[in-house]
Amino acid sequence: MLALRLTRGARPAVQLRRLLVAAASAGTGFLLLCALGHALGRPGAPPDSLLRLVWCAAPLAATVYFAVAVARADPGAGPRPGLSALGLGPVRMMAVSATATALTCALGSVTALLVFLHLRGDLTGTPFDGSGTDFLAVGRPLPLPATLTLLALVPGSASVAVAVALRPREPAGSPSRSGRTAYGRFGAYRATAVRETFGAYGRFGRHLEPAARGRRPSAARQRTPEEARAHLQTQTQTQTQQDRLSTGPSGQDPERTPGPDGTASGLRPAAAVPASGSGSGSGTAPSGLPWGIAVLAVGLAAGAYASRTGVGAVPGERPGALAGPVLAAVGLALAGPGLTHLCGRLLQSVRPGALRLLAGRLLMTEATRIGRPLGVVCAVLSGAYALGSLYYTGGRPAGPLALLGVLLVIGCTVATLLTAAVEARQAHAGTTAALLRLGAPSSTPRRAAALRAGALLALFGPLTVIVAHLSGLSPAP
Repeated sequence: MLALRLTRGARPAVQLRRLLVAAASAGTGFLLLCALGHALGRPGAPPDSLLRLVWCAAPLAATVYFAVAVARADPGAGPRPGLSALGLGPVRMMAVSATATALTCALGSVTALLVFLHLRGDLTGTPFDGSGTDFLAVGRPLPLPATLTLLALVPGSASVAVAVALRPREPAGSPSRSGRTAYGRFGAYRATAVRETFGAYGRFGRHLEPAARGRRPSAARQRTPEEARAHLQTQTQTQTQQDRLSTGPSGQDPERTPGPDGTASGLRPAAAVPASGSGSGSGTAPSGLPWGIAVLAVGLAAGAYASRTGVGAVPGERPGALAGPVLAAVGLALAGPGLTHLCGRLLQSVRPGALRLLAGRLLMTEATRIGRPLGVVCAVLSGAYALGSLYYTGGRPAGPLALLGVLLVIGCTVATLLTAAVEARQAHAGTTAALLRLGAPSSTPRRAAALRAGALLALFGPLTVIVAHLSGLSPAP
């Protein structure tokens, strides 16, 4: 009931994305039912029916991927203040998101069943009499267990994937198990992984006084003037010793930056300041680029070897020709985040201005969020071109179900990329508002977004065309 209320009360943009998920689920369910109808209509050809069912795995994976992206971008899926007291913590909100996704996909599956029964003539009594409609299995009863099992694949897979993607995780800044306080027997001193300096507590039991009086311990206690002067002298002496140790051979002090309090006592060497591009603001470089390049090279090598041998003309007789485009697409998808991070770094190189610097930093920060779906889109486009050039040559037409599957996969991946872009825009709404408050022109965010899109298109466009052309080399006669 709570999932239904949250679904009804969502914003129009969220409702539109959920309708797209329902439409993708309907298309995938229809393809699964058509595979079942082909098996019923041709009981003497089980390999062909099994091959059709295996090809339905690509639309199923694309639909689940899109459903996970929509659930992650839903503003109502995140934790809200005050809901934990009502029992709606992170685990409950994750369960609500998974339930909402299952209901959305179930709506699509029911729609697919109604369309399939309508084409068979079970609802109107008049079946669809077109060419190539053997997948409808007109006149044969549908087995109820098989039908329900196939229709439950999309809602079940999507809900499990959403639950895994939105499961509560321990924050990165939380202490590890080795750094937590370990208590021994009763009355023994506690053992901590971090050694405390002398005088850290001031006197025995001082840190327990606020809790004993029924008040929350404050984050920073107000120091007395004597304690402030003593703390200032300690910091000055420590900074002097550090400067003596870190002075270069020329005798000059290194560049220093002000501390958090903005006073001269908080100065520290510039070597301790994180370098540009390595901090949390720009994000670390994704680690999947070498693996992606390696898998891409293996796929291209397999495709080139299959094109030289040229064995067989049927898809089942050319496993090497099929493995080449698949491996190339997987490698391109793995290398997407790393290439996006590299694109952001190249964008802000060679004396960048404010616009290029802003666009490059945002690309480096959102390399994983934007690069992964972008790599998947490029992989799907290159794989579709390669498979089409391999298996639909010589005037061989593609069937309506094949076209539906290709449109489903491409549409789901492109919609996932757009959803990730919307999510990145929502994540940086505070930065955009801060820039506008500082006096930046209102067109700066749009110009930076256009610059990022142009840079990504300039890098991924030719790369996709080259990979698609090399993967789709026709076998030698």
